[in-house]
Amino acid sequence: METHRHRGPRAGLSRSLLGGPGRGHGWAVGAGVSAGAGAAGAGGSTEGVRAALGRTFSAWDRALFRSVAQRHWPRGERVLPRLSRTADHSKLWLGTAAAIALSGVGGPGARRGALRGLASVAVTSAVVNTVGKGAFGRSRPLLDEVPVIRRLKRLPTSTSFPSGHAASAAAFATAVTLESRGWGAAVLPVAASVAFSRVYTGVHYPSDVLAGAAIGTAAAFGVRAVLDARRQVPPAQPLVEAPALPAGRGLSVVVNPGSGSAASAREIGEALPEARVVRWDPDAEELPDLLAAEARRAAEEGGALGVFGGDGTVSAAARAALAHQVPLAVLPGGTLNHLALDLGIGTCADLADAVGSGHAIAVDLARFAPPHRFAQTVAHAEARDAESPGPPEPGYFVNTFSLGAYGDLVEVRDRWRHRVGPWAAGLAAAVHVLRHSRPFEVRVNGRPQSLWLLFVGNCSYHTVGGGPGGARRFNLADGMLDIHLVRAGRWARTRLVASSLAGVLHRSPVHAAARGRRLHLAGIPDGTLCSYDGETAPAAPSLLIDKPATSLVVYRPLPAWLSGSSLPDG
Repeated sequence: METHRHRGPRAGLSRSLLGGPGRGHGWAVGAGVSAGAGAAGAGGSTEGVRAALGRTFSAWDRALFRSVAQRHWPRGERVLPRLSRTADHSKLWLGTAAAIALSGVGGPGARRGALRGLASVAVTSAVVNTVGKGAFGRSRPLLDEVPVIRRLKRLPTSTSFPSGHAASAAAFATAVTLESRGWGAAVLPVAASVAFSRVYTGVHYPSDVLAGAAIGTAAAFGVRAVLDARRQVPPAQPLVEAPALPAGRGLSVVVNPGSGSAASAREIGEALPEARVVRWDPDAEELPDLLAAEARRAAEEGGALGVFGGDGTVSAAARAALAHQVPLAVLPGGTLNHLALDLGIGTCADLADAVGSGHAIAVDLARFAPPHRFAQTVAHAEARDAESPGPPEPGYFVNTFSLGAYGDLVEVRDRWRHRVGPWAAGLAAAVHVLRHSRPFEVRVNGRPQSLWLLFVGNCSYHTVGGGPGGARRFNLADGMLDIHLVRAGRWARTRLVASSLAGVLHRSPVHAAARGRRLHLAGIPDGTLCSYDGETAPAAPSLLIDKPATSLVVYRPLPAWLSGSSLPDG
């Protein structure tokens, strides 16, 4: 016979509301409440009502559990127990997240939803296992009425309330749905089936599942609020003059159909209904030619150039906007959206607010070319004729430039991305480069170096680990180059990867970092690839990397709580 300690009115009530163990189905109902009620005097009637409600709820919970146990569910015996086991330790959601990310279906929103789904599952698991189950201590249901064929081979040993499986399922499905409706429609039925399977197999009461689902849903919304607040912090720079284009009137948007999805294209139309949207046809013309034509049109109409695409497309649009002196509007349409992320633009709606209000900042462009070409470009700028056209224009980048292993990685990734998707191609390319890449010799500002990789960022990157990967730029016009070297040596690549994963990249002996305004590279071996904003090309024997005096005007949103007026450039 179980002995119950006197818990006082509150303790007895909290447990009675979730079901009583009378008949071995859960917790004791009313023992603490009765004692508390007798001592409370005038408050006894209120406690009695609450106890009665608790008994009613407990009876409903047990009756619903019994109904599920006694009802025949066609083909459920084959599917639901297996599905429930697959969801153990969140294996089902890890696999689903990997499938979403590697498939490339749904664009950046789907990948963002998969990552946020895993983050929500982690938060939910911590809450359920450290707070929920320890605080309530509810016993598992008895399996007398559950058919043997439905029961799990390994019964859980933790307490029953709330359901961790239901919480994780709701957290992942909600997070994915908030970012991608298409994938949400596919994941939600699976998540609901996992939650139901916990009652079907007899390891949870319905109230356990409902409470777990509520916790998981709340966790997904919480993770989204925290990450969106961090993502939408714009760079700390003063505003510059830019035309206000309500609803996108006067904005010419060039869309690279190789980036994003049909849902992304609809999002542009909804956020900027009066913008001119032009889809690039690779068979009809070159992308730089189309961008130049649309930038010229925007200049004539007093509008701006918009771009929807990956880093390479954005870089080409930046060059066109700079050449024709029109503002640039960057829509988040690529795989990584580096510039959009640093501008605080997470959705087309973010950009629509900035374009409609005329909120913009000056952004640096970095350039690279053989040193003599810079001098020749200036000398021939005003004396150029058909017989002496002058040197080619320098290359520009808005995000990053690199020499060495990363260029090889980009080429391998681009060869495979249309077959297996961008993320799977990136993983395969990384493995290939780690196995086959070789160091190269180069003089960096006159000093000989043996390197695996040279990385140059446009403006200063900031991250906890100190390296360029996953970093953010908080000032896009600081005039600086963020320079990182990965030196060759024994086990250099392995040591670099290990230190990066451990978050101590800045302490790795094979990694060196500095910031400067100019970088001179000489003695670059023939055949060395350079990569700039996701594009690749053979590097010249010597290069000078610096920044031109002219900045690019780019729209960016202000925080919701802040309003401001445009300030003159400089």
